[in-house]
Amino acid sequence: MTTPRTEHLVLAGVLTAEQAVETVHGILAEQREDGAIPWFRGHHLDPWDHTEAAMALDAAGEHEAAERAYEWLARHQHEDGSWYAAYADGDFADVTDRGRETNFVAYVAVGVWHHYLSTGDDTFLDRMWPVVHRAVEYVLRLQQSGGQIGWRRDDDGTPTTDALLTGSSSIHHALRCALAIAEQREEPQPDWELAAGALRHAIRRHPERFLDKARYSMDWYYPVLGGALTGAEAKARIEEMWERFVVPGLGVRCVVPNPWVTGGESAELALALWVIGESDRALEILQWIQRLRDPESGLYWTGYVFEDAAVWPQELTTWTAGSLLLAVAALGGHDATCAVFSGDRLPTGLDPDCCD
Repeated sequence: MTTPRTEHLVLAGVLTAEQAVETVHGILAEQREDGAIPWFRGHHLDPWDHTEAAMALDAAGEHEAAERAYEWLARHQHEDGSWYAAYADGDFADVTDRGRETNFVAYVAVGVWHHYLSTGDDTFLDRMWPVVHRAVEYVLRLQQSGGQIGWRRDDDGTPTTDALLTGSSSIHHALRCALAIAEQREEPQPDWELAAGALRHAIRRHPERFLDKARYSMDWYYPVLGGALTGAEAKARIEEMWERFVVPGLGVRCVVPNPWVTGGESAELALALWVIGESDRALEILQWIQRLRDPESGLYWTGYVFEDAAVWPQELTTWTAGSLLLAVAALGGHDATCAVFSGDRLPTGLDPDCCD
């Protein structure tokens, strides 16, 4: 097994160089030979978390392993551009959720752009461009007249028109990465630019177009993490609900009022804080969630029920470790991770303040 690059994954109170190596090796140990990265061996894979774990591997210089993860996606993509929502570990012909969730489908664009920026591999980008193109086209077929994107299509082809703010915010990020890929290949996609602008406008100005999931912390910070809210708007949103979701010394609640903080949401909030220039608070949150680290595997428990002082559920997930590594990589100045999440170098699409 190779030794990951850890100079940008060392962060005071979060990871030492040795711990960073352990965490990367923990993800690699869960990856299948065919490239698939399930939540953990014996559990399922979903395309979004699979991609997040692959991005973490690229941030650690494990480019070959990350590429195998993207090749798995290319092999399993349906002709219409989608993937199933969940595949069983052990036999990936066994699908556990035959729905196709739009944010899961779109996220391949984020991962592919991150891999390209990490490696400069034009051949990889050429090979994955048709995969990204089909995925984006699939997702945009579920975009509604108000800009928001239906969150799912059932296996029988029935589309869901209801939109989720978290999912649409993630798709907004993915569309910008897809546009960056198109620019790199000199293949303009004006329809994608229009779609990204309309989606951003819906996220910024029309909360009524999304299902009410305000109890979930992801609906709080994802408009910032996905780049739809920036500058003063982004900072105001974070401050507005800080006390509602953040438990000092522990992390971020997944959903209020439940006494449960989760590693993935905490790491993602840290990444969102870094995006708006709040690196000190980001570091503090990453330090808090080190209580979730398993010293044997280097992976992280999904969450902690603080009223019971208990880890729950009893699962060490690749995507929790992946989100932690990506947040650390951003704070550590890893260029590809910074470029993908800061948004400074991503196309914006149409002016988000277009007419209703």
